[in-house]
Amino acid sequence: MSTRRPQSKAIIRVGPAGWSYEDWNGIVYPKPAPRGFDPLAYLAGYFDTIEINSSFYRPPQAKSAAAWAGRVAAHPDFRFTAKLFRSFTHEVSSVRPDDERAFREGIRPLTEAGLLGAVLIQFPWSFKNEPASRSYLFGLLDRFSDLPRVVEVRHRSWNSADILEELRTRGAGTCNIDQPVFARSLAPGEVVTSAVGYVRLHGRNYQDWFTDTPGGVERYNYLYTPVELEPWIERIRSIASDTREVYVITNNHFEGKAVVNALEIRSSLSGVPVRVPESLPKQYPRLSKIELGGEPGRLPLLDATE
Repeated sequence: MSTRRPQSKAIIRVGPAGWSYEDWNGIVYPKPAPRGFDPLAYLAGYFDTIEINSSFYRPPQAKSAAAWAGRVAAHPDFRFTAKLFRSFTHEVSSVRPDDERAFREGIRPLTEAGLLGAVLIQFPWSFKNEPASRSYLFGLLDRFSDLPRVVEVRHRSWNSADILEELRTRGAGTCNIDQPVFARSLAPGEVVTSAVGYVRLHGRNYQDWFTDTPGGVERYNYLYTPVELEPWIERIRSIASDTREVYVITNNHFEGKAVVNALEIRSSLSGVPVRVPESLPKQYPRLSKIELGGEPGRLPLLDATE
């Protein structure tokens, strides 16, 4: 469903969604944490991208975004992605005239620093391919046309050649997702509609997918097995062959599972061991198979030829 085009090597960045989770203490992060411990700077030693989740719940403050940029400054190849504020996707009737200005001003420090790889426009499963929805989506894409946009939809009705062509025309990327697949849920794919490829793994917790808990804690309580990740490794390589860069985000964050799977994906793509947070193998012993000793340093960039 994509047009192949010759290009130079595509960069593949892999990382988790978010970094501020209480249940990561003692699993991903040291506990007790040493004085001055910074979880964002810590993770930037292991990953070259992180998806900002807080921007979904409220537009970021420019002061906070500038601080984020400073906290990853030791890693020049690092990039953020950021979710668009939910008023534009989940609470459309409550969008205020000031919301766009607030979001743009909030992420400006990242765009000016060249650290914003993509803005993820995530819609819920209930957002279906209907005339009013199409009109709203395309209008929203045009409204933010100056930003690197990626669209995530979860309903199968959007899997249409006409829709994908509209995304290409507007230069908007497509988010390829792994989620519990119900009757009309969008299945895994390897679709490319812009120079930015995007993959998001939510887990497959069928039992709790629609459980309404704060932060969707139970929903994202799922650890992919290496066998389950194998098809995604091939999809990521395929996406990379069509794009300039690919962002692979693990959103199954409960108790650090997103970090485990992101490390496994990175190791599988590169074919070599990776550095692992010290406390993580105690909770997930299987990481010992891919663990590289030593302190984290500058990460080698992954590319489509790995």
